[in-house]
This record gives sequence, C-alpha cells and structure tokens, in this order.
Amino acid sequence: MIVSLAAAIRRLDADPAVGVVVITGRGRAFCSGVDLTAAEEVFKGDVKDVVSDPVVQMERCRKPLIGAINGYAVTAGFEIALACDILIAGKDAKFVDTHTRFGIFPSWGLSQKLPRIIGINRAREVSYSGMPITAEMAEKWGLVNHVVDNGEVLKKAKEVAQAILRNNRDMVLRYKSVINDGSKMDLGHALALEKERAHSYYTGMTKEQFAAMQKFISLRSSKPASKL
Repeated sequence: MIVSLAAAIRRLDADPAVGVVVITGRGRAFCSGVDLTAAEEVFKGDVKDVVSDPVVQMERCRKPLIGAINGYAVTAGFEIALACDILIAGKDAKFVDTHTRFGIFPSWGLSQKLPRIIGINRAREVSYSGMPITAEMAEKWGLVNHVVDNGEVLKKAKEVAQAILRNNRDMVLRYKSVINDGSKMDLGHALALEKERAHSYYTGMTKEQFAAMQKFISLRSSKPASKL
C-alpha cells in the first residue's frame, strides 16, 4: 500500500486533468499506521527509496492535497495527514503519535512538522506521552482547517476542492510552491523569494496573457463569491 500510494500521487501530479487531490481512508480510520508485524521489511526496505515513499511524493506534489480525516490517523497515518496542504476532520477524528510507545524513530516528518504547526510544547506532550489530539483540539490548535459531522468529511473536502478549482490553476500551483518553499526559510529570505518569483512571473507574461488575466478578473467579478 505504501508503494501504491506513492505511485498514485506521482500519477495524479502528472495528470493535467487533475487540479486537486483528496486523500481519505475507508472504514473506521483514515490510516492506522504501518503494520508492525512487517516493521523490518518496511523500515529497511522500499521506503528508503524516495520514488516509493508516499510522504516524499506528497511533499513533491505540485497539486493541492486535501486530507479528509475520518476516524484515527495514527503515527504513519498522522504523518500522511501532515503531508497534506489542507485537513478536514470528522468530529470523531483523532491524531495519535505512538512512536515512543513502540520504540519507532519518526522518519516521515512528524517530529519536525507538528511542532511548527501546533507549537513545540504541545508537540512534545503529544509525542512523548502518546496523547491523542481530538478533532476539537486539532481545530483549536490550527492543525485542521475544518471539523464537520463524521458523515460530511468527504463532502466538505470536495467543496473546498471545488472552490480551489474555480481559481487560476497555474497560480494555485505557483502559490503552493512559494508557500512551501518559503516556509523552510526565515521571513526575510522568504519575502525575497516571493519578490523574486513575482518579478520572474510578470516579466515573462505577454500582452496577450495580461489581457487574458483582465478578462478572467472581469468574468470572476460578475459571479457570486463561493461559500465554504
């Protein structure tokens, strides 16, 4: 499943017909983590190959990734959720880090991403103790974007995806890129990166493209705003 998920992300990223990717689980959990009965095979095997690593492929994916979190997202499942750009959670969703419980060293980013999202002291407690993060806590701490009834998770994720798809697709990809790249820098360098890419973007535009932009803006301004 790990290898298949990585391949699916690569395929969707390469498909020009795909504008947004929604990832969800089927059953009682979004993802309950790695099968520990196959731990040695997994941790020493295919995941060392970045081509077969789903989190690496998610991080490289140019398209927006929406995680529709139904039920539990445990350890590796938590890390897959953290690789998404936007998270929608059901009211019964729970995020759990069990690395310390089972003596597993994190390798898909949980130790670095979670502190940057919810704060280092909260992340320490979550990871050291294995304390579950409920959907309510996740929304309060800024981990998830929306919390909805359990049966409405996928519907809400699709609504957000449709709102994204109504916008300029090329700019959505560029925006994701500059946010993600800038988040790895200090603010000064990140602002310089934004300025540099903006200059490069506008310098490369033709008169026809500026005219198309103005036409797109005029058409958008005549339509009612979308609701999430």
